[in-house]
Amino acid sequence: MSFIGNLIWFLLGGFLLGLGWIIAGILWCITIIGIPLGIQCFKIAGVAMFPFGRKVVNNGSTMSLLLNILWICISGVELAVAHLIVGLFFCITIVGIPFGKQHFKLAQVALMPFGTYAF
Repeated sequence: MSFIGNLIWFLLGGFLLGLGWIIAGILWCITIIGIPLGIQCFKIAGVAMFPFGRKVVNNGSTMSLLLNILWICISGVELAVAHLIVGLFFCITIVGIPFGKQHFKLAQVALMPFGTYAF
């Protein structure tokens, strides 16, 4: 089931969603200070392209908490709210509920990516 879900997701928007995260990661990595943020964007891009079958676990430490606070101040809230809104729209229909759940998962990762692992 996860293969079919990932295939449908990738073809109907997951590629563009992941590509956007990759572009954001490249832009962050241009500066030396932004490299940790860029690496997190690349991590989110992998989850954004193929979210089905992955679990998101938050295993944060003090350093990741500080970096997450910085991330939230820069762009985390806006990205998480965008994923939540899109997820709610998907959940209007029964067919869209699995895709809405994946957007809720992406909202969690987009809000606090440091110390979060998707496997």
